[in-house]
Amino acid sequence: MARFWVCAVAAVFSLAFLILHSCYCGPPMFRNFVFVNRWTTEKPLYRLDLDWPKYSEMFTGTPFCVAVDSPNGLVYVAQRGDNIPKMLVLSEDGHLLRAWNYTVDTPHGMFAASTPYEQTVWITDVGSGSFGHTVKKYNSFGDLVQILGTPGIKGTDLNPLQFDNPAELYVEDTGEIYIVDGDGGLNNRLLKLSPDFMMLWLHGESGTGPTHFNIPHSVTLDSTGRVWVADRGNKRIQMFDKVTGEWLGMWDDCFTEEGPSSVRFTADGKYVFFAQLNLSRLSFVAAPPAGSVGRCSVVSTIQLADQVSPHLVDVDRKTGAIYVAEIGAKQVQKYVPLSSSSSSLGS
Repeated sequence: MARFWVCAVAAVFSLAFLILHSCYCGPPMFRNFVFVNRWTTEKPLYRLDLDWPKYSEMFTGTPFCVAVDSPNGLVYVAQRGDNIPKMLVLSEDGHLLRAWNYTVDTPHGMFAASTPYEQTVWITDVGSGSFGHTVKKYNSFGDLVQILGTPGIKGTDLNPLQFDNPAELYVEDTGEIYIVDGDGGLNNRLLKLSPDFMMLWLHGESGTGPTHFNIPHSVTLDSTGRVWVADRGNKRIQMFDKVTGEWLGMWDDCFTEEGPSSVRFTADGKYVFFAQLNLSRLSFVAAPPAGSVGRCSVVSTIQLADQVSPHLVDVDRKTGAIYVAEIGAKQVQKYVPLSSSSSSLGS
């Protein structure tokens, strides 16, 4: 028996030696295989919340976007369809609180911009009807508060503001607004407005070069003052300085198959993640530090079922949960962090 254990230990040490030798001194093919196998194992970050929503039958249309009012525990869902409520307001535990359908034609993007004094939600409307081609602000009960653009009329003029299929927006706590205008319309631009809706800076040229766009589809900010744009048609993400509008760089090496349809940051700010519509995938990349663009190297993915088609997403900055509007599956799904570290307040 003693001889057996001696032989077993010797075999283990011999195997370990051979593996180390192969990594550093062996044939290149085997070295590469061991390296890739060691470092490409992805770390799961989220799990699907099977209890959200409480009743999936509430989605009577096709949800195109979702927005989270973190301070008040509200989740807004905008859906398309005939003779249905275009807006649903849910609690963070999945109960339907109310629905409304006022002055919303064809919703595309959305952002909840609540303060301690008011609960509001902004909607980009790409419809061809009497409310289309606008960016509109509502209170949580559906009362229209503000309209940017001329309802029902598309165009490219900036004075007054004029939109053509505005895709999405991001509103800072200061009231400054970032809008990507160009979901397949005449415009391909990123603009920043002051709280009183004056133009602060603009990038508005179609093309493939830096600051040019081809279907800018989603926009978000990080905690270091960078604006991130999902330049879907160009299969890349571009970054800008939020104060000056200066171009900082881009990521395109993650998008050989398909461009990003949505871009957001996890609540703790550690990861930037993007959705790809036709691949039905969410991909997570370590967020670069301030002063660096870094590189796009995926560290984790959530692979959804075929033809689920994640369109736009949003993050609960209080709980860390991610909500995904899926136009193929005609539903919104909720993913919760596996670790408590992702639930702290972030960008």
